Amino acid sequence: MEALLDYADYLATPDDGKRYEILRGRLSVTPAPSPRHQWVSWLLEQELDRYFRTRRLGRMFHAPIDVILSERDVVQPDIVVVTDGQISGRGIEGPPLLVVEVLSPSTGASDRGLKSQRYADLGVAHYWLVDPDARRVECLRAEGGAFRAVAAAEGECTLTHPDWDGLTIDLGALWR
Repeated sequence: MEALLDYADYLATPDDGKRYEILRGRLSVTPAPSPRHQWVSWLLEQELDRYFRTRRLGRMFHAPIDVILSERDVVQPDIVVVTDGQISGRGIEGPPLLVVEVLSPSTGASDRGLKSQRYADLGVAHYWLVDPDARRVECLRAEGGAFRAVAAAEGECTLTHPDWDGLTIDLGALWR
């Protein structure tokens, strides 16, 4: 039987520029993101920070930051939006209001599969998948223990989120 890892094991991972995460007690390691991935993430961060901070709806953080969903689920999403009560000396404690993953070839299957299911199981309210290659953003909302698409757009258009009045993202600006 395989030994399951926990937060203490996570703390013992090396500081080598790779991204270490634990999902369901199993270690996942991915390489550092590409410059394109980082650029798209940074541009989206600016939009989300401006929206959530000015409305006092939450605080935006970007990777690397530990999000401790449970003792056996510790992740480093690209972007998270949280409430002040979730911020601790260890990182983010509990499910964020919003988790954004920018897809890359090494993470896309997990982001859409196991990670998506764990986020839903552990109470993440909103989950966005940003695909720079397809130039597409999908916005999902948790309903009944699973995510349901509430908005999606691709190409050079704008994306307006139905749950947050005035949250509109210019996708064309993300891809340039």
